[in-house]
Amino acid sequence: MTITAATRTFALLGDPVSHSLSPAMQNAAIRAAAEDAVYIALRCSSEFVTPLVRAIAHAGGGGNVTIPHKALAAAAVDRPSDAVIATGACNTFWLDNGQVRGDNTDVAGFEAAARHLLGTLEGVTACVFGTGGAARAVVHAVLRGGGEAMVVGRSTASLAMLARTFDSDSRVRTAVGFAPVPAGRFDLFVNATPVGMKGDDVAPIDLDTFPAIRAVIDLVYRAGGTALTRSAALRGIDAMDGREMLLAQGAAAFELWFGRKAPADAMRAAIADG
Repeated sequence: MTITAATRTFALLGDPVSHSLSPAMQNAAIRAAAEDAVYIALRCSSEFVTPLVRAIAHAGGGGNVTIPHKALAAAAVDRPSDAVIATGACNTFWLDNGQVRGDNTDVAGFEAAARHLLGTLEGVTACVFGTGGAARAVVHAVLRGGGEAMVVGRSTASLAMLARTFDSDSRVRTAVGFAPVPAGRFDLFVNATPVGMKGDDVAPIDLDTFPAIRAVIDLVYRAGGTALTRSAALRGIDAMDGREMLLAQGAAAFELWFGRKAPADAMRAAIADG
Protein backbone atom coordinates (compact mmCIF):
# COMPACT_ATOMS: atom_id res chain seq x y z
CA MET A 1 0.00 0.00 0.00
CA THR A 2 1.04 3.62 -0.49
CA ILE A 3 1.11 5.81 2.62
CA THR A 4 -0.16 9.34 1.96
CA ALA A 5 -1.27 12.34 4.01
CA ALA A 6 -4.74 10.77 4.11
CA THR A 7 -3.55 7.48 5.61
CA ARG A 8 -4.91 6.94 9.13
CA THR A 9 -2.33 6.02 11.78
CA PHE A 10 -3.02 3.44 14.48
CA ALA A 11 -0.47 2.66 17.16
CA LEU A 12 0.30 0.25 19.96
CA LEU A 13 1.55 2.14 23.01
CA GLY A 14 3.52 0.29 25.67
CA ASP A 15 6.90 -0.63 27.07
CA PRO A 16 8.05 -3.09 25.83
CA VAL A 17 6.37 -3.42 22.42
CA SER A 18 9.06 -5.03 20.24
CA HIS A 19 7.71 -8.53 20.94
CA SER A 20 4.14 -7.71 19.93
CA LEU A 21 2.36 -9.46 17.06
CA SER A 22 -0.28 -6.72 16.94
CA PRO A 23 1.37 -4.77 14.08
CA ALA A 24 1.56 -7.87 11.87
CA MET A 25 -1.99 -8.86 12.76
CA GLN A 26 -3.61 -5.44 12.33
CA ASN A 27 -1.71 -4.57 9.14
CA ALA A 28 -2.84 -7.89 7.67
CA ALA A 29 -6.40 -6.95 8.58
CA ILE A 30 -6.00 -3.47 7.08
CA ARG A 31 -4.72 -4.94 3.81
CA ALA A 32 -7.48 -7.55 3.65
CA ALA A 33 -10.13 -4.89 4.26
CA ALA A 34 -8.49 -2.43 1.82
CA GLU A 35 -8.49 0.34 4.43
CA ASP A 36 -6.20 3.35 3.98
CA ALA A 37 -4.43 2.97 7.30
CA VAL A 38 -1.23 1.75 8.92
CA TYR A 39 -0.56 0.23 12.36
CA ILE A 40 2.74 0.75 14.18
CA ALA A 41 4.24 -0.03 17.59
CA LEU A 42 5.45 2.90 19.68
CA ARG A 43 7.49 2.27 22.79
CA CYS A 44 6.71 5.09 25.22
CA SER A 45 7.14 5.99 28.87
CA SER A 46 4.25 6.85 31.15
CA GLU A 47 4.41 10.64 30.81
CA PHE A 48 3.68 10.43 27.08
CA VAL A 49 0.68 8.08 27.22
CA THR A 50 -2.02 10.73 27.60
CA PRO A 51 -0.67 13.13 24.96
CA LEU A 52 -0.10 10.31 22.49
CA VAL A 53 -3.56 8.79 22.99
CA ARG A 54 -5.20 12.14 22.46
CA ALA A 55 -3.00 13.31 19.58
CA ILE A 56 -3.26 10.07 17.61
CA ALA A 57 -7.04 9.93 18.07
CA HIS A 58 -7.57 13.58 17.13
CA ALA A 59 -5.41 13.05 14.04
CA GLY A 60 -8.04 10.57 12.85
CA GLY A 61 -6.44 7.36 14.03
CA GLY A 62 -6.56 5.27 17.17
CA GLY A 63 -4.80 2.33 18.67
CA ASN A 64 -4.13 -0.06 21.48
CA VAL A 65 -2.40 0.18 24.84
CA THR A 66 -0.40 -2.58 26.48
CA ILE A 67 1.83 -3.14 29.53
CA PRO A 68 2.20 -1.06 31.68
CA HIS A 69 -0.01 1.83 30.53
CA LYS A 70 -3.63 0.58 30.51
CA ALA A 71 -4.61 2.40 33.71
CA LEU A 72 -3.12 5.65 32.39
CA ALA A 73 -5.04 5.23 29.14
CA ALA A 74 -8.29 4.76 31.08
CA ALA A 75 -7.81 8.24 32.55
CA ALA A 76 -6.81 9.74 29.19
CA VAL A 77 -10.04 9.12 27.26
CA ASP A 78 -13.16 11.29 27.27
CA ARG A 79 -15.71 8.49 27.02
CA PRO A 80 -14.68 5.25 28.73
CA SER A 81 -16.79 2.17 28.05
CA ASP A 82 -18.48 0.18 30.80
CA ALA A 83 -15.62 -2.33 30.60
CA VAL A 84 -13.04 0.43 31.13
CA ILE A 85 -14.97 1.77 34.11
CA ALA A 86 -15.35 -1.72 35.59
CA THR A 87 -11.67 -2.64 35.24
CA GLY A 88 -9.90 0.71 35.48
CA ALA A 89 -8.00 -0.28 32.33
CA CYS A 90 -8.22 0.76 28.67
CA ASN A 91 -6.53 -1.08 25.80
CA THR A 92 -8.30 0.46 22.76
CA PHE A 93 -8.88 4.10 21.80
CA TRP A 94 -10.31 6.07 18.86
CA LEU A 95 -12.12 9.32 18.04
CA ASP A 96 -15.91 9.59 17.82
CA ASN A 97 -17.72 12.90 17.26
CA GLY A 98 -14.77 14.89 18.55
CA GLN A 99 -14.34 12.83 21.72
CA VAL A 100 -11.67 10.24 22.48
CA ARG A 101 -13.40 6.98 23.30
CA GLY A 102 -11.85 4.06 25.14
CA ASP A 103 -12.74 0.40 25.52
CA ASN A 104 -11.24 -2.68 27.11
CA THR A 105 -11.50 -5.31 24.40
CA ASP A 106 -9.29 -7.60 26.51
CA VAL A 107 -12.49 -8.60 28.35
CA ALA A 108 -14.20 -9.92 25.23
CA GLY A 109 -10.86 -11.30 24.05
CA PHE A 110 -10.37 -13.36 27.18
CA GLU A 111 -13.98 -14.55 27.14
CA ALA A 112 -13.50 -15.80 23.58
CA ALA A 113 -10.23 -17.55 24.44
CA ALA A 114 -11.71 -19.18 27.54
CA ARG A 115 -14.76 -20.40 25.62
CA HIS A 116 -12.43 -21.85 22.99
CA LEU A 117 -10.59 -23.82 25.67
CA LEU A 118 -13.29 -24.56 28.27
CA GLY A 119 -16.54 -24.19 26.37
CA THR A 120 -17.87 -21.75 28.96
CA LEU A 121 -16.79 -19.47 31.78
CA GLU A 122 -19.98 -20.14 33.71
CA GLY A 123 -19.15 -20.89 37.34
CA VAL A 124 -15.40 -21.15 36.73
CA THR A 125 -13.04 -20.77 39.68
CA ALA A 126 -9.83 -19.15 38.44
CA CYS A 127 -6.43 -18.46 39.93
CA VAL A 128 -5.00 -15.37 38.25
CA PHE A 129 -1.37 -14.32 38.55
CA GLY A 130 -0.90 -10.55 38.11
CA THR A 131 -2.67 -7.32 39.01
CA GLY A 132 -2.33 -5.17 35.87
CA GLY A 133 -4.79 -4.29 33.15
CA ALA A 134 -4.84 -7.76 31.61
CA ALA A 135 -5.46 -9.39 34.99
CA ARG A 136 -8.33 -7.01 35.63
CA ALA A 137 -9.90 -7.92 32.30
CA VAL A 138 -9.63 -11.61 33.20
CA VAL A 139 -11.22 -11.08 36.61
CA HIS A 140 -14.06 -9.02 35.11
CA ALA A 141 -14.73 -11.73 32.53
CA VAL A 142 -14.75 -14.45 35.20
CA LEU A 143 -17.18 -12.46 37.35
CA ARG A 144 -19.44 -11.82 34.33
CA GLY A 145 -19.55 -15.59 33.87
CA GLY A 146 -20.69 -16.07 37.46
CA GLY A 147 -17.34 -17.41 38.60
CA GLU A 148 -14.80 -16.60 41.29
CA ALA A 149 -11.17 -15.48 41.13
CA MET A 150 -8.15 -15.73 43.39
CA VAL A 151 -5.69 -13.01 42.33
CA VAL A 152 -2.05 -13.49 43.28
CA GLY A 153 0.44 -10.62 43.11
CA ARG A 154 3.73 -9.46 44.57
CA SER A 155 2.50 -6.11 45.86
CA THR A 156 0.03 -5.60 48.71
CA ALA A 157 -0.73 -2.12 47.37
CA SER A 158 -1.56 -3.31 43.84
CA LEU A 159 -3.73 -6.11 45.20
CA ALA A 160 -5.60 -3.64 47.40
CA MET A 161 -6.14 -1.35 44.41
CA LEU A 162 -7.48 -4.26 42.36
CA ALA A 163 -9.86 -5.23 45.16
CA ARG A 164 -11.15 -1.65 45.31
CA THR A 165 -11.66 -1.66 41.55
CA PHE A 166 -14.07 -4.55 41.98
CA ASP A 167 -15.73 -2.96 45.03
CA SER A 168 -14.27 -5.64 47.28
CA ASP A 169 -16.58 -8.22 45.65
CA SER A 170 -16.55 -11.33 47.85
CA ARG A 171 -15.99 -13.46 44.74
CA VAL A 172 -12.54 -11.87 44.35
CA ARG A 173 -9.89 -12.98 46.83
CA THR A 174 -6.28 -11.85 46.87
CA ALA A 175 -2.98 -13.30 48.04
CA VAL A 176 0.50 -11.79 48.20
CA GLY A 177 3.47 -13.66 46.77
CA PHE A 178 3.67 -16.29 44.04
CA ALA A 179 4.51 -19.14 46.40
CA PRO A 180 3.13 -21.03 48.15
CA VAL A 181 -0.05 -21.23 46.13
CA PRO A 182 -3.05 -20.08 48.17
CA ALA A 183 -5.42 -22.76 49.37
CA GLY A 184 -8.25 -23.63 47.05
CA ARG A 185 -9.27 -25.79 44.12
CA PHE A 186 -9.21 -24.05 40.76
CA ASP A 187 -10.62 -24.97 37.37
CA LEU A 188 -8.45 -22.50 35.51
CA PHE A 189 -5.01 -20.97 35.95
CA VAL A 190 -4.24 -17.71 34.12
CA ASN A 191 -0.83 -16.08 33.87
CA ALA A 192 -1.45 -12.34 33.40
CA THR A 193 2.14 -11.31 34.21
CA PRO A 194 4.99 -10.73 31.71
CA VAL A 195 6.74 -13.90 32.96
CA GLY A 196 7.32 -16.04 29.89
CA MET A 197 8.22 -13.28 27.44
CA LYS A 198 11.92 -14.15 27.64
CA GLY A 199 13.16 -17.41 26.21
CA ASP A 200 14.84 -18.44 29.47
CA ASP A 201 11.80 -17.69 31.67
CA VAL A 202 10.54 -20.64 33.67
CA ALA A 203 6.87 -21.39 34.31
CA PRO A 204 5.52 -19.00 36.98
CA ILE A 205 3.97 -21.86 38.97
CA ASP A 206 4.41 -25.58 39.56
CA LEU A 207 1.22 -27.05 38.10
CA ASP A 208 1.57 -30.13 40.29
CA THR A 209 0.29 -27.93 43.13
CA PHE A 210 -3.05 -27.57 41.26
CA PRO A 211 -4.59 -31.04 41.61
CA ALA A 212 -7.98 -30.08 40.13
CA ILE A 213 -6.82 -27.77 37.37
CA ARG A 214 -8.67 -28.29 34.06
CA ALA A 215 -7.09 -25.65 31.87
CA VAL A 216 -4.27 -23.10 31.63
CA ILE A 217 -4.23 -19.81 29.72
CA ASP A 218 -0.95 -17.92 29.47
CA LEU A 219 -1.56 -14.39 28.17
CA VAL A 220 2.07 -14.33 27.04
CA TYR A 221 2.73 -15.82 23.61
CA ARG A 222 5.87 -17.25 22.04
CA ALA A 223 6.62 -19.40 19.02
CA GLY A 224 6.48 -22.98 20.26
CA GLY A 225 4.51 -21.99 23.35
CA THR A 226 5.64 -20.69 26.71
CA ALA A 227 7.26 -22.61 29.55
CA LEU A 228 3.85 -22.65 31.24
CA THR A 229 1.89 -24.03 28.28
CA ARG A 230 4.56 -26.66 27.65
CA SER A 231 4.45 -27.66 31.31
CA ALA A 232 0.66 -28.02 31.08
CA ALA A 233 0.91 -30.14 27.93
CA LEU A 234 3.32 -32.54 29.65
CA ARG A 235 0.69 -33.06 32.36
CA GLY A 236 -2.20 -33.54 29.97
CA ILE A 237 -3.79 -30.20 30.91
CA ASP A 238 -5.56 -28.24 28.18
CA ALA A 239 -3.60 -25.04 27.60
CA MET A 240 -3.19 -22.10 25.23
CA ASP A 241 -0.92 -19.11 25.02
CA GLY A 242 -2.11 -15.55 24.47
CA ARG A 243 -2.61 -15.60 20.70
CA GLU A 244 -6.30 -16.56 20.81
CA MET A 245 -7.00 -13.67 23.17
CA LEU A 246 -4.80 -11.37 21.05
CA LEU A 247 -6.84 -12.27 17.98
CA ALA A 248 -10.23 -11.79 19.63
CA GLN A 249 -9.39 -8.48 21.29
CA GLY A 250 -7.73 -7.25 18.09
CA ALA A 251 -10.76 -8.13 15.99
CA ALA A 252 -13.01 -6.27 18.44
CA ALA A 253 -10.71 -3.23 18.26
CA PHE A 254 -10.67 -3.30 14.44
CA GLU A 255 -14.47 -3.21 14.39
CA LEU A 256 -14.52 -0.20 16.71
CA TRP A 257 -12.02 1.69 14.55
CA PHE A 258 -13.47 0.93 11.13
CA GLY A 259 -17.13 0.13 11.80
CA ARG A 260 -17.01 -3.15 9.90
CA LYS A 261 -16.45 -6.83 10.59
CA ALA A 262 -12.82 -7.73 11.10
CA PRO A 263 -11.15 -10.10 8.58
CA ALA A 264 -10.41 -12.69 11.25
CA ASP A 265 -8.92 -15.28 8.89
CA ALA A 266 -6.26 -12.84 7.69
CA MET A 267 -5.52 -11.82 11.27
CA ARG A 268 -5.21 -15.43 12.45
CA ALA A 269 -2.85 -16.31 9.60
CA ALA A 270 -0.61 -13.33 10.45
CA ILE A 271 0.01 -14.55 14.01
CA ALA A 272 -0.08 -18.31 13.46
CA ASP A 273 3.70 -18.75 13.62
CA GLY A 274 4.54 -15.88 15.97
